[in-house]
Amino acid sequence: MSREDRAEELFRSGFNCAQSVVGVFCEELGIDTDTAMKLTECFGGGFSRLRLVCGAVSGMGIVAGMALSRGAGEGNTRAAVYGKTQELAERFRANNGSIICAELLGIDKDKDGGMYASGPEKRTEAYYKKRPCIQCIRECVRLAEEGLKEQLEDNAPPC
Repeated sequence: MSREDRAEELFRSGFNCAQSVVGVFCEELGIDTDTAMKLTECFGGGFSRLRLVCGAVSGMGIVAGMALSRGAGEGNTRAAVYGKTQELAERFRANNGSIICAELLGIDKDKDGGMYASGPEKRTEAYYKKRPCIQCIRECVRLAEEGLKEQLEDNAPPC
């Protein structure tokens, strides 16, 4: 099963957009799935349903950070992380017209359910049909795979 398919499966099982993107890179990034899901839970719905930056795009940025950052290690890697995240986000924006959740969903966050709607909507087939989330998740996984291919291969555990 491809990473894109696994990410879609995570989303359909109830995880949010960011969790679905990051969750399929855990092994290569050296992070356990439970920790990844906890760290990315607040990014769903454009950052806790504030409808700001798309959760899938945020997840893609997290993958870039995990692949490129030295963390507390020697040397500052911020320029590399920011540069790659901006590159990937721009590719997503060029393909979709925006990286903003509300714009991708075609909603007015001040009118359509309010900006601070706390609970997620029930996941039904109608839910999946009216939202581009699965397409966005799949694209962010693909962009991360393409844009971070070398780093992901370097971080992969030996067989």
